Amino acid sequence: MQPKAMPQQLQVELREPESEGIYANLAIISHSPSEMILDFARVMPGVQKARVLSRIIMTPQHCKMMHRALSDNLKKFEGQFGEIKIQGEELRGPIGFSVQKSSSQDASSDSHTGS
Repeated sequence: MQPKAMPQQLQVELREPESEGIYANLAIISHSPSEMILDFARVMPGVQKARVLSRIIMTPQHCKMMHRALSDNLKKFEGQFGEIKIQGEELRGPIGFSVQKSSSQDASSDSHTGS
């Protein structure tokens, strides 16, 4: 029987330019059978055009592992700081359709339509 190999620790280098990060408030995700493409952009109020600031290309397997890691970290974050609320989400029905609140739900609010 062979002895178990000790897992090696990966050293990750973070250089100065990358350490500053890039702010993005829009992600566009597309895929092919062999890769997932994540484009990150920044949308500014009143500006009709957004420029992709960063593109990440991953295998579907790595993307699924990232999804699991993000889900795990979001649970931990919400456990520490409370639920993350997404503006307008409570008014959306299935597949992004808006629903109107009935007067019994909130008599003082206006009806909301559109996205």
